[in-house]
Amino acid sequence: MRGSLGVRGPRTARRRVTSAAVAVAAAATLLAGCGGDEDTASVPEGWGTLDTGSLRVGYPKNDGYAEQPAGERAKANAAVALKEEDGIRTGMVSVQLDFATGVHDAAGAAAAAGAGIGLSTTRKATEDVRLAGPDSAGEARDARRIDYDFTADGQEDTPNAGTPMTGVLVAGVDAKGVPFVVRLNAVKDAVDAKDLDAFVGSITVK
Repeated sequence: MRGSLGVRGPRTARRRVTSAAVAVAAAATLLAGCGGDEDTASVPEGWGTLDTGSLRVGYPKNDGYAEQPAGERAKANAAVALKEEDGIRTGMVSVQLDFATGVHDAAGAAAAAGAGIGLSTTRKATEDVRLAGPDSAGEARDARRIDYDFTADGQEDTPNAGTPMTGVLVAGVDAKGVPFVVRLNAVKDAVDAKDLDAFVGSITVK
């Protein structure tokens, strides 16, 4: 290492201070990694979150989605965020809990959820995903993702019948054994692949 031998001048002192600062920063990083930060999924800037007893999920608030009051949403939904344009629901994020019986793992939850997405649906991809969550959640962090396209039926303030739509769902079972399914449905091309990935990546299992 360069520098004077046997003389500890200002430059050497500065090196010592810098080294100490680096060591402190490294220690802080390690401590942070042991905390809850890494157990919680990242939510994109400008997004909001839906929080339930089983999981937390982000939704694109900056794109016009707003959380639906509990008194207005369907009983089957534990949480909902809607995007409405001129009275038409052009996008929806929903969380359903305990939506199926006899389900004990992600595969069973995905099968039950997939059976309910309708005959007009075309599945594009199915893959296993690992969700964020505490280590204590164990296998509850294992879930299954299904991407699909479908056409609107024009009912209940949805787009005109035949309007091309796209969606993604993530299904699994939480740490207490409660099956869950999280969906994002929207008019096709209103959300891109990056946003769908961000949506899936925003899910934290409790």
